[in-house]
Amino acid sequence: MKIAIVILNWNGRDLLEKFLPSVVAHSKEDAEIYVADNNSSDESISFLKEQYPQVKIIQNSINGGFAKGYNDALKYVNADIYALVNSDIEVTENWLKPIKAVFEQNSQTAIVQPKILDYKDKSKFEYAGAAGGFVDFMGYPFCRGRVFMELEHDHGQYNDIANIFWASGACFFIKSDIYHQLEGFDEQYFAHQEEIDLCWRVQNEGYAIQYVGHSEVYHVGGATLRESNPQKTYLNFRNSLFTIAKNVPKRFVFIVIFLRLVLDAVAGIKFIIELRPIHTWAIIKAHLSFYRHLKKMMSKRRALSYKQTNYFYCFSIVWEHFILRKKRFSQIK
Repeated sequence: MKIAIVILNWNGRDLLEKFLPSVVAHSKEDAEIYVADNNSSDESISFLKEQYPQVKIIQNSINGGFAKGYNDALKYVNADIYALVNSDIEVTENWLKPIKAVFEQNSQTAIVQPKILDYKDKSKFEYAGAAGGFVDFMGYPFCRGRVFMELEHDHGQYNDIANIFWASGACFFIKSDIYHQLEGFDEQYFAHQEEIDLCWRVQNEGYAIQYVGHSEVYHVGGATLRESNPQKTYLNFRNSLFTIAKNVPKRFVFIVIFLRLVLDAVAGIKFIIELRPIHTWAIIKAHLSFYRHLKKMMSKRRALSYKQTNYFYCFSIVWEHFILRKKRFSQIK
């Protein structure tokens, strides 16, 4: 089973210098390594050619973001498994072997995620993925090891192999034939939550997504857009609504959209109270963009078979966390 590690880069020369060495050191015997460059204007390409001639370079003509960047680049990668790895990921020794074993043992497994810990504090799980993701009835994402901003310490509680609902795009393994069968990421997302949409579509086709806790990586997080950036707020809220329109079963979809309108309004009020009105405006813009694109998003539903009907883990993670004060995944029923 041939694995290709593909790192998407945009003006990330410093990140490549810091994190590429671990990928090369711990992967060269088990995978080919690519850097897909999104038309960088810094010294990324010259750095790679001088320091890492063994790494293959794919140069995209524009910066199309995460979704289009990978869709364009993966047309030129020949492998059974794509390992899509952020440029701010440090990998560990033998990290690929447990993941490869899971793919080989279960033909229905389409996507796999390793354990993602925080590079800045390696005793804790990292926000973007932790120990595998789930959604509630309203489509709000959360993880084993991370509920909203509550991050658990890693005590080995998730050193398992488990079925999950979504895998993090920070370190995302997918069978290449399934990736192309589903036409990859939705490029209208640009960045943020496109991996949840793809995972949902994969399960709508009857495939499984698994987490492998014996493979560990460390993620910096926020290296492209920090949490304080209103553009990140805009993309997260808008793209989450896109995913609902495309994937929630038809009998629920408009109920869920209405409930999200109410809860997102509450989030906007919270930002005002916190004296961060620019994020409230980002939520408003996210909804305006969503309603402009609603017809197009709904039209994408027709190609789906909807085998995944029981998609949600709990009814409301907002209620569980903010009202019932549950901070750990194990407390959520």
